[in-house]
Amino acid sequence: MSKRKALEESEKLTRIAIVNADKCKPKRCRQECKKSCPVVRMGKLCIEVTPNSKIASISEELCIGCGICVKKCPFEAINIINLPSNLQKETTHRYGKNSFKLHRLPIPRPGEVLGLVGTNGIGKSTALKILAGKQKPNLGRYMDPPDWTEILSHFRGSELQNYFTKILEDDLKALIKPQYVDQIPKAVKGTVGQLLDKKNELDNQELICKMLDLSHIKEREISALSGGELQRFACAMVCIQDGDIFMFDEPSSYLDVKQRLNCARTIRSLLHPSKFIIVVEHDLSVLDYLSDFICCLYGVPGAYGVVTMPFSVREGINIFLDGFVPTENLRFRDESLVFKVAESATEEEVKRMNHYVYPTMMKTMGNFHLQVNQGQFSDSEILVLLGENGTGKTTFIRMLAGNLQPDTGSGDLPQLHISYKPQKISPKSQGLVRQLLHEKIRDAYIHPQEKGEIESERDIKRDDERGRVGGTERQTDRGRFIADVMKPLKIEDIIDQEVQNLSGGELQRVAMTLCLGKPADVYLVDEPSAYLDSEQRLVAAKVIKRFILHAKKTGFVVEHDFIMATYLADRVIVFEGSPSVNTIAHAPQTLLAGMNRFLELLGITFRRDPNNFRPRINKLESVKDVEQKRAGQYFFLED
Repeated sequence: MSKRKALEESEKLTRIAIVNADKCKPKRCRQECKKSCPVVRMGKLCIEVTPNSKIASISEELCIGCGICVKKCPFEAINIINLPSNLQKETTHRYGKNSFKLHRLPIPRPGEVLGLVGTNGIGKSTALKILAGKQKPNLGRYMDPPDWTEILSHFRGSELQNYFTKILEDDLKALIKPQYVDQIPKAVKGTVGQLLDKKNELDNQELICKMLDLSHIKEREISALSGGELQRFACAMVCIQDGDIFMFDEPSSYLDVKQRLNCARTIRSLLHPSKFIIVVEHDLSVLDYLSDFICCLYGVPGAYGVVTMPFSVREGINIFLDGFVPTENLRFRDESLVFKVAESATEEEVKRMNHYVYPTMMKTMGNFHLQVNQGQFSDSEILVLLGENGTGKTTFIRMLAGNLQPDTGSGDLPQLHISYKPQKISPKSQGLVRQLLHEKIRDAYIHPQEKGEIESERDIKRDDERGRVGGTERQTDRGRFIADVMKPLKIEDIIDQEVQNLSGGELQRVAMTLCLGKPADVYLVDEPSAYLDSEQRLVAAKVIKRFILHAKKTGFVVEHDFIMATYLADRVIVFEGSPSVNTIAHAPQTLLAGMNRFLELLGITFRRDPNNFRPRINKLESVKDVEQKRAGQYFFLED
């Protein structure tokens, strides 16, 4: 094929076929994809698969994008996606035939912090590996990978050419803080102090440990650390080494608000005119505080990812939330994500609601003493618990749930049915997600029609005997549960996977469905945002909010992601005191008063973005910061 023809061919090729290796099982099907493909029927080898193949192989050049094979595949293993046509020349890396590909790369600049924002499975970690020099980009040619001279000439004329030349010639040392810190104890043994001493190249260990609050756990074994301590230890390990490229993959998971900001300040303290810093982060307020500029990633998770040009921080995050890239005139999400602060109920509505009062309680566990001031809550309202790690938020939730007896004041706890999503989710169930949902919350999502008319009549009778509403209302409740909870959380996509094989984010979504599906008066949700990416966090926040309002129930939520906490909260309960020693839980306050009190404890101030109202942290000692502190306004509801 002549060069010109090949070029025309590649310009026409604007779709990709993805075959999921885990789901495709040619031995267990009748090769429906091949039999139904119109191109194969014309005698061309578009789909090649035999009962003995390991996986089906689809030719993207011959595929016409009809999508018949996608519908026919019994395992839902095939995905055909049409790409924006201008991307073909810009493929950076492709893992293999019919698998994920990444277009373009983020452009790091020396002496500045680059933030990456995008959903899970869209190529952020791949981009980090390539920029660290750990993975050689193959420019989409996985059969005959190009050599470095060709790769450099591909990036000719961009800042990346100099960057890769530096990596090759000057041997830039790249340090990566991994995403999954809970795997660290499996890889290394020893105490925190010993491991830090081994790597101490910059002689700044004392300072970093003080900033990250690690000084008091230096004697501890790595295996005995909690998630947050492991996260801070992993960040410290990167910060004390002498490298040229620093990469942090999700440095804020497991950390509370105060530690997130300390971690952000520590990362910014590494800035140097010749060093590159790249951060992947899902907590948008922390990313905003950390970065100097931002690259967004969009695409289809697990299929392809595209990196945008670098934007300024505010513009980059707003583009991600709007779902529209103006420079490429491209919409990558149907709806934009806007933060309106919760519409709280009017005075009349509040009078009609049921009020519950919980008493003043005390609890001592070892050296830790928690005092809970008396408070009240009502239906259709969400209370967010704000406080550092170790201030007794989970203890308070467990006392309300009745899992833990308080030392004083237990007699007057309101007797309520409670559904609880714990902070740490460990999958014990052997089997599929479908079976788990069926066991635990069958009534919430199976329509009466499916259970057979006789049974639903029996339900109605039984409900009438109990004096409850008839089956029709329950039927709409079920429809509502599917529409309000299961659809937005995309449970259908993972319903036939084994619970043991789910990723962190998928487990979190299943746990949230189980929690909300259980009939109860009060829902206690502990850190719903862990492991979720920025888009899923906002979806999860909307799900919890809508569910609590529609079902007229109460929700208690512990949340460290600031944007999510402000979106969810009707009222807040602030925990203050010294963590793990002596703390007080105040009575519920309004969002403004509670946030002001909490932010005053942290010493930070917020302003609102005029476009989409998301809270933004003011830089320390900036004009706004000083002004707001002087006025005592740490948090703004409306400008």
